[in-house]
Amino acid sequence: MRFVRKHLQTFLETRPIPSLAPSHRCGRSGACAGQRCWLIREGAVRSSAVSARSESAVRRGTLAGRRTHPLLCTCKKIRIHRCFTQNGLKVHLRGLVEDGIVGGKRTSLDPHSLLTDVDALEVPLDPKVLEGLPQPPTITHQSPKDYIIDPRENIVIYCEAKGKPHPSFSWTRNGTHFDIDKDSKVIMKPNSGTLVIDISGEKAEVYEGVYQCTARNEHGTAVSNNIVIRQSRSPLWSKERIEPILIQEGMPLVLLCRPPAGLPPPIIFWMDNNFQRLPQSSRVSQALNGDLYFSNVLPEDTRNDYICYARFPHTQTIQQKQPISVRVLSMDSINETMAALLNDTDFFSDTPATERRPTILVPSVPSSTKMVLRGEVLELECIAEGLPTPEVFWSKESGDLPSGRTTFRSFQKTLRITGVTEADSGDYRCTARNHLGSVHHIVTVTVKAAPYWISAPRNLILAPKENGVLICRASGNPKPVVTWYMNGIPIENAPKDPSRKVEDDSIIFTDIQTGSSAVYQCNASNEYGYLLANAFVNVLAEPPRLLTPPNKVYQVIRNSPALLDCTAFWSPTPNITWFKDSQTSVLDGDPYVLHGNGTLEIHVAQSLDGGKYTCVAMNSLGKKENHVYLEVKEPTRILKQPEYKVVQRNGVAVFECKVKHDPTLVPTMTWLKDNGELPDDERFVVDSESLTINDVTERDEGTYTCVMNTTLDQDSASAMLTVIEPTPTPAIVYEQPDPPTDLELTEEQARSVQLTWIPGDEHNSPIEKFLIQYEDALHQPGVWHNLTEVPGTKTYAHLKLSPFVHYSFRVRAVNSVGYSQPSYPSRQYKTDPAAPDENPSKVEGSGTEHNNLVISWKPLTGLQSNGPGLQYKVIWRQKDVDKDWTSVTVANVSKFVVSGTPTFVPYEVKVQAVNDLGSAPEPEVVIGYSGEDLPLVAPDNVQVLVQNSTLAEVHWEPVPPSTVRGRLKGYKVYYWKEKSLNKQNLEEQQVLTFSGNKTHGMLPGLHPYSLYTANVRVYNGKGEGPPSSNQQFETPEGVPGPPAFLKITNPSLDSLTVEWGPPLDRNGRLTGYTLKYQPINNTNELGPIEVVALPANETSFTLLNLKYSTRYKFYFNANTIKGSGPAITEEAVTIMDEVRPVGPAFGNVSSSVRENGAVISWDYWGPDKNVYIEYIVENSKEDWKKEFVNGSQTYQIKGLKPGTSYKVRVVAKDQSDETVHSTEELLITVPAMASRQVDIATQGWFIGLMCAIALLILVLLIVCFIKRNKGGKYPVKEKEDAHADPEIQPMKEEDGTFGEYSDTEDHKPLKGSRTPSNGTVKKDDSDDSLVDYGEGGDGQFNEDGSFIGQYSGKKEKDTAEGNESSEAPSPVNAMNSFV
Repeated sequence: MRFVRKHLQTFLETRPIPSLAPSHRCGRSGACAGQRCWLIREGAVRSSAVSARSESAVRRGTLAGRRTHPLLCTCKKIRIHRCFTQNGLKVHLRGLVEDGIVGGKRTSLDPHSLLTDVDALEVPLDPKVLEGLPQPPTITHQSPKDYIIDPRENIVIYCEAKGKPHPSFSWTRNGTHFDIDKDSKVIMKPNSGTLVIDISGEKAEVYEGVYQCTARNEHGTAVSNNIVIRQSRSPLWSKERIEPILIQEGMPLVLLCRPPAGLPPPIIFWMDNNFQRLPQSSRVSQALNGDLYFSNVLPEDTRNDYICYARFPHTQTIQQKQPISVRVLSMDSINETMAALLNDTDFFSDTPATERRPTILVPSVPSSTKMVLRGEVLELECIAEGLPTPEVFWSKESGDLPSGRTTFRSFQKTLRITGVTEADSGDYRCTARNHLGSVHHIVTVTVKAAPYWISAPRNLILAPKENGVLICRASGNPKPVVTWYMNGIPIENAPKDPSRKVEDDSIIFTDIQTGSSAVYQCNASNEYGYLLANAFVNVLAEPPRLLTPPNKVYQVIRNSPALLDCTAFWSPTPNITWFKDSQTSVLDGDPYVLHGNGTLEIHVAQSLDGGKYTCVAMNSLGKKENHVYLEVKEPTRILKQPEYKVVQRNGVAVFECKVKHDPTLVPTMTWLKDNGELPDDERFVVDSESLTINDVTERDEGTYTCVMNTTLDQDSASAMLTVIEPTPTPAIVYEQPDPPTDLELTEEQARSVQLTWIPGDEHNSPIEKFLIQYEDALHQPGVWHNLTEVPGTKTYAHLKLSPFVHYSFRVRAVNSVGYSQPSYPSRQYKTDPAAPDENPSKVEGSGTEHNNLVISWKPLTGLQSNGPGLQYKVIWRQKDVDKDWTSVTVANVSKFVVSGTPTFVPYEVKVQAVNDLGSAPEPEVVIGYSGEDLPLVAPDNVQVLVQNSTLAEVHWEPVPPSTVRGRLKGYKVYYWKEKSLNKQNLEEQQVLTFSGNKTHGMLPGLHPYSLYTANVRVYNGKGEGPPSSNQQFETPEGVPGPPAFLKITNPSLDSLTVEWGPPLDRNGRLTGYTLKYQPINNTNELGPIEVVALPANETSFTLLNLKYSTRYKFYFNANTIKGSGPAITEEAVTIMDEVRPVGPAFGNVSSSVRENGAVISWDYWGPDKNVYIEYIVENSKEDWKKEFVNGSQTYQIKGLKPGTSYKVRVVAKDQSDETVHSTEELLITVPAMASRQVDIATQGWFIGLMCAIALLILVLLIVCFIKRNKGGKYPVKEKEDAHADPEIQPMKEEDGTFGEYSDTEDHKPLKGSRTPSNGTVKKDDSDDSLVDYGEGGDGQFNEDGSFIGQYSGKKEKDTAEGNESSEAPSPVNAMNSFV
């Protein structure tokens, strides 16, 4: 038995591991692979490893299933950052997503089954944002459409959904309501729709059927896919009597496997009685159906243990076919057998089996067809027999095999193309060839397609009165039918909604109202499958909610980009603006870039860009703002790099690395050797700015890299270390070999000769090969060509020669240093002329004029001519018109022009080489075309359909093919702007090219409100045809551009004059202007907006009744009937009254002191905004220090010295930095810091903690003492006391066991054991294994040859009987990894 385990383990370790889907064990352990434990028993083999839950069956119906595939278990943690924008709602998310979920899409499957997930646009996950927001149900988790269950485990059908409020769940089974409460075996998980079906004591087939889950709340109803539940099956092999096979050597042979049909189909492999893999090659290989094919048999194929195994992955069993016996008879053995029977000497001749041309065994018909679905794997098989063994080649008739997706298996006999597309359809040729001939087979592949998404419907979140569209666009072959449902019922039966309109694959919502929230289902199906998608429409009205944490600090390195987030949730879409520090102007334009998701980007951050930034989000329902801070740090740089070192062995190497970095960042110095960690050796000493290597050895040679890291950046530098010997010894001199000598020609034939030579001196480096060169003195005197190479152990070469050549040969020797000088040439050897062996290559036929055909070719070289008088016979005829060939013979040219040909017609062309001694073989026919001419006619029925103000679509009818007079390359659309409807400005003509036989095209980038002219022309390789008649079209009006300028003039106490220029791009008739303005107070808060409508013919306007000495912000834009254009802004201030207000500008000044600073508060009502805090040390003669106050009336002075008195005042300055207002000076004193040292030994809590620890140690010591002295017997000791030494006990003859350590049940013979009727092994059945038998006798097999084992490990009795299983693993331990 040890022999069986050893060889089975060796065999299985050589097998590739298949893709495995995770089992429930993967989910519980968090790992992505399980341990495999194989146990063998009669009838089957079972495994506890993870297994693939794949199923190839495809179902269809109203909601039919689609193929599922095995996937690898993944355990991922991914950082994501996404922003969604859709129909008035913006969601910007950043977060840590676990379990492989990225952007709403789950990238890994559920550990227990293959689950599908829904991609949805969601509201943010922040609980503060979710609070109070309703949401219709969304299916987030469901079992696969085709769900094959393990009959030994409970059935778990997943259905998880979310919504606000949380949805309730119900199920249908086979189209009718499934009442879960009436079946005690079925439970539904709390707050979930997942069903758990307990099948203990029940047959799993009772619960087979089609299940569908429904999740509903007050805002809508979502439904799952149809989930088809089927039980996996692994039936036994049918009993059969297999007769031994006698076959003559060299004949083909097929060993049939014919495994029982299981669900899913089994995995087939062939082994022998010792569980050794049967060797396979190009002669012996396994077909896709599991049969074993021999192209020809050899005597070593004789054996009596060809065994086919079938592994059923779901039930984790392996079935075995009865062994097949094969005996290969040579002609000698046949004669001996027949002579013994007939008393004769020779019954057959002594000649070996006759060689024969290849014959294709699979497929068995001359031509075949194959249908494959898009996205699946195409496998084509071609198995041939013949003697000698034929080689198999694959090609595609209409093109090349797809690169990157094509692989060959089973020794080129199986062509495998992954990710099949429609372009993969066509004819595939399999060619089998040996030296006697070849045979081919054509497989016609047709690609169909189950429905696949072009554009799946997305969740739609709209504000009231907004518009939106649900699009469900799918493709397939045949084209899928799209059906809409609302809340799970056909949309035609759903309640009417005036804001909803269904148009084929779209649902259009116009002026949507509150209460229109619902879940819509789109079903796209054809005969090969279906797609089902849920998408909800949620009507929300929410003011902006900012999600970025307030006062967040961003740190970047100088000269690198900076991104400041303004993460928010809102509906409808707001306007986002950014401000810096106390500035009132919006940050837009260089160096700032405002992204659509609200993020502010600074391309190249500088030190001046640091500071406080304010994000303001405002829509019609409210306004929110948030402050963030940007810190710009200095980059990290290595000032002194490590230098190249050459150190003697046992010496010391020192590498220096001095670095400069930003003082606020914490640096980390790391040293690497050859891009890896330094060796764990005390000889390597790392200091703050150096690396020292003591007692250097040869192993220390390499590249050493100094890496300085901070939290924001890094810099690195490298240097090499070379270790030399202290006292170098003279090195062995290696040189090129000397040239060979004494070249001699022997065995002279018409086309071959043998060349011999004597090698020269090797110079301490063995000769690896010899290069033979030749000179052709007749055709290329003085030019030497490489002819062949022979190994360095040979001193002769048999050379194949060409006719009509004057050969001279020379030889060069090659060793590890290089080539030797050439030897002296041999004597000249002349070969006789002969007819050419080959024809010219690269034969082509194409026309240069409309009435000619130029036939060109690559001429033969002098070596290829084979004789004097080389000429070329050019032969041609018009394809499908001429019966007779026309020919002409030419010399010393590489092309010939045939004149007077019709325009662009196909010709059959061939070129044959001829010399004075005859002609080359019949040349191949090449198809060429005569010259092209310009197209005759222009496209008809040209129409221009204007799509919008900047886009038009051109349609035309294609020209008749006969008028193209060449290869149709496409159509060109010429178009130009005649004038703008506002002014005359003719533009240059533009051209758009549409390749192929197109009948329409789009004209983008048009100017609104303009008159255009267009025409269409067809073109071929020669040029363009005549233009079509001109078509004129007008583009509609659009919104205007911004006004040319905006100026505020004539400021007075209560009025300002606004002047502007009309927009440069009016894009229509101006209907007027809109002027908006609002005041800005001293704290930069914006007041109410006033709106003024102005006529289109005005360029200035005076605003009256304004407040004196007040700053105003103006927004100005132009209007057309299409709407308002972009606004430009400006700010201005009304002038101050001539008399300043009487009285102080400051009041209520107060202060409070801290350990290292002071807080000053005040009231200020003056008009000047430049307010400063000034302070100085009392009695100091230094200048006053001042700090700017950013619009606040409270300020903290930091960095004051403890125990020091300061004078402080608050001042206001005008634009010329002159002080206009000031508070009285305050005298403040910063307190000195008190000592904080405390003696911990005097603290009560510390004393109590020490007492508790001492008491706990005392209790533990007492418990250990009692345990040690209690005594007792272990289970093994009790057995030893009850029985004598097993080595001296007699063996029991009735069961063959030893003493009491034997277990009669464990040693029952294998014969007679059976699996249940359904072909599976229950988990509670016997867990016997070969491990339990130890080294006991040979295992026995059923009559059907099957054997059984279990994956799941050992029973409790194994623990009591010792660790026998750990000494030698089960002989099938590696079988799962192999198959």
